[in-house]
Amino acid sequence: MRTFKPSLIKLALISSGMAFSLSSIAAQEAPVADEEELVEVIEITGIRASLQKAQSIKMTESSIVEVVTAEDIGKLPDSSIAESIARLPGIAAQRLDGRASSISIRGLGENFSSATFNGREQVSLGDNRGVEFDVYPSEIMSEVVVYKTPESTLITQGIGGTIDMRTVKPLAFGKESLSFTLRGEQNDIGALNPDGEDTGVRGSVSYINQFADDTVGIALAYAHMSSPNNEERFNTWGYPDGVVGGFKPFVRSAELTRDTLMGVLEIAPSDDLQINIDALYIDFKDDQVLRGPEIPAAWGDAGITVTDTVDGFARTGTIGSDGSPVGAVIRNDVTVREADLFALGANIEYALSDNLVLELDASYSKVDRQTWSLETYAGSGRGPNDRQPETIDFTLFDGNTNVDFDPDLNYGDASVIQLGNPQGWGWGNLIDPNSDNDQDGFINTPTVEDELTTLKAAAKYVFDEGIVSSIDFGMNFSDRTKERVDTGVFLTLPGAIDALGNVIPGYRLPIPDEYRLPNVSLDFIGFGEQVAFDSFRFWQDGNYLEFDSAITDPGRAQNTWVVNEEALTFFVKANLDMEIGNIPVRGNVGVQVVQLDQSSTGSSSRRLADRTLDIQPTTGGDKYTEVLPSINLIADVADDQLVRVGIARTMSRSRMDRMNASSGDLSYSEQTNIWSGSVANPQLRPIMADQFDITYENYFHDEGYVAVAYFYKNLSDWQQQAGKLVDTSDLTPPDGQPVAPFGVLNSWNNLGEGHVSGLELSLSLSGAMFSESLEGFGGIFSATFLDSELDYTVEVPANLDGDVTTLEFSDPVPGLSEEVFNATVYYEKSGFQARVSWRSRSDFLGEVAGLSLVRQPVNVQGSDLVDAQISYDFSESGIESLDGLTISLQAQNLTDEEFVTEHSASDDTSLDIRDVQRFGRNYLLGLSYKF
Repeated sequence: MRTFKPSLIKLALISSGMAFSLSSIAAQEAPVADEEELVEVIEITGIRASLQKAQSIKMTESSIVEVVTAEDIGKLPDSSIAESIARLPGIAAQRLDGRASSISIRGLGENFSSATFNGREQVSLGDNRGVEFDVYPSEIMSEVVVYKTPESTLITQGIGGTIDMRTVKPLAFGKESLSFTLRGEQNDIGALNPDGEDTGVRGSVSYINQFADDTVGIALAYAHMSSPNNEERFNTWGYPDGVVGGFKPFVRSAELTRDTLMGVLEIAPSDDLQINIDALYIDFKDDQVLRGPEIPAAWGDAGITVTDTVDGFARTGTIGSDGSPVGAVIRNDVTVREADLFALGANIEYALSDNLVLELDASYSKVDRQTWSLETYAGSGRGPNDRQPETIDFTLFDGNTNVDFDPDLNYGDASVIQLGNPQGWGWGNLIDPNSDNDQDGFINTPTVEDELTTLKAAAKYVFDEGIVSSIDFGMNFSDRTKERVDTGVFLTLPGAIDALGNVIPGYRLPIPDEYRLPNVSLDFIGFGEQVAFDSFRFWQDGNYLEFDSAITDPGRAQNTWVVNEEALTFFVKANLDMEIGNIPVRGNVGVQVVQLDQSSTGSSSRRLADRTLDIQPTTGGDKYTEVLPSINLIADVADDQLVRVGIARTMSRSRMDRMNASSGDLSYSEQTNIWSGSVANPQLRPIMADQFDITYENYFHDEGYVAVAYFYKNLSDWQQQAGKLVDTSDLTPPDGQPVAPFGVLNSWNNLGEGHVSGLELSLSLSGAMFSESLEGFGGIFSATFLDSELDYTVEVPANLDGDVTTLEFSDPVPGLSEEVFNATVYYEKSGFQARVSWRSRSDFLGEVAGLSLVRQPVNVQGSDLVDAQISYDFSESGIESLDGLTISLQAQNLTDEEFVTEHSASDDTSLDIRDVQRFGRNYLLGLSYKF
């Protein structure tokens, strides 16, 4: 029987201890006699070593995978692991504040894939399961494996795939290493706010060693990042009848500070026993300041005069008039997000015999996140009756991507612009419930706590002969609890309220000198200068009265919840090694049986006549079992040519904000004369997918391969928000309104089905394949073409007699771009390295933060991002005193690509611009030194 043989490069990597995950294969397959000679002939470092290591892992995995690796710890070239993953075939990233953050696998976004750290499920900083990958520094990672097809021993699955981030194994690394990196960063758009930064620093130190005759190994790493980010944002409220409803442009300055500690302890006192312990701690802080005007237009009381219309959209006009001033709200907003992530895991493997290996794995992880999102209001007057004369001419750019304002008021004059709300946005402070002019600001302060404990017991039995080479079996238990507490307070200037609790008409407060900052420039929208002050310190010093919004806002109770999920998974996998005809076939067949127990506590709220709320506790949950079979087969159809086939049933557990037990308030609509509201669904089931994959892979060179893959996912139990009719005949409507016999309660339900299919093409080339003169040149390229459709039906009221109409809907899958392209071209020789990377994706349905930081769907326009890097390793220079030193220069977002979203969740028109974010380019100059 022919057996699958690893390539020469794979043998070299295995023998050097680089590909620790392949060490067991090397023991079985590596020829001993010529191993030293082979390693000596093909020894390489740098980019080429990373790509070849990734290629060797991709060849030997039984699942269809994509891999990114580092030739040494701390050597991945990106600021976070998200940017590294985003270059892989079939993978795309959505930017958050200019950085790659959420990851889509084959068109399925962050909520449909799972993330693991050294094979263990991860908690997340967000409100759901989706992991924000920009939290994880690339400096601590040895490799990342993206599983596109599952197998039964892969405990955490998703209908999109699984992303496993892995640290180095010190014993497999096989040598002592001490390395340092230090990089300075420059954001070329500049510090757009007077208290912003446009320079930062990143650094890391790592140490790897082995002790006690190579039976004990340690790996330690620390990474720090203080990274600036600046943004010019053009933002609109919407376009009623083609006329802009309002503007909210601003400049944002942010600094992301991240400190990471990682430790790995590996103990192998004998050939039969191996113990691995790893720990990770990340301290994450994101400080953002946003300044700019909020200008009501068609949706404002000042009115708008349109002077020119193009393609159905108002192009030029004037907001406000002498008799009806605009009332621009001058914003000095701050968002601070802090989080601590801790993860600890231990793995023990013990060989009872040559045929039987036992495994025990335990882990604990937790994240605590606190957010402060502050809004402050200032302007030329308090309320509509007290504004100074104020008009603003505007001209929208082609495509509605920016605006040129011509205001007649100087918004940089602190004697004109003072604290106080010029729009009269009011909520009633419960002392003066009839007031509509008492809100001078607001602060959202939600918290999230996510805690996860897992325990796995497994065994592997190796057969001496037969088509079943070995069998893996075991169980995994996980207990996860996620809690979100949604809090926020209305802010009122103390001087705005008299002794009786009534609002004083026209009250404003000059910004105290101790909080004043130099004016901020808004020339990118033609607005001139705007007053600036340290609003966060102003709030911290107690300069506002605070009124709990939960007293009158039912959304606070609805967005506060606890979700607990216990999952018990039994699995078995038979590993196959056989021949069909003359073709060697290997792979596996297995099944998971997953028993889930989900429960939630929350609240339901009912609005009372005095505008307060009656809040009652709620609970709910469900228990169910899912069976997930999987088959992976690899046929060695010719030398180094493989055909892979995967068939599986997978699932993605529900987003936690959809399966909580909190319910909202029923409200009466005087337009439709019915009650409506929302209710939670703690019984919400996972989304299921039956998938088929087939891939052809040709590894025609140690530095080159071509792969063609087709996949089809049949989706069921898709989640859609839909209404159901309820009897409301006993509810009392507002005065003068008719009794409604029924109402509509919206909730998330499993009611949709559909598909995702796609074709993936990938190619890796080395210049040495074509000519010796091209030695050192190379490239890796991929293209992905996707198609999707989701179909579901919803019953809606046809009339007030209780008749219903069934509506049919068809939507795209969230996070899916129909086209995704990636290309990296590199040169590496004699210590010199250069790389240029391009990644492109077409439009997709994404998610952004909306009011009260609630996630909302928007259409995201496609983008093309270009990064580059050059470096020189002085180890190749012959200068002994510089041996181990590498200098590098990186450039990110070279084309200054904008991030553009539209108001609609569907792609009805590219002119329905929500916002346009411009971040500028980032440059990093760094050095690293390795002993």
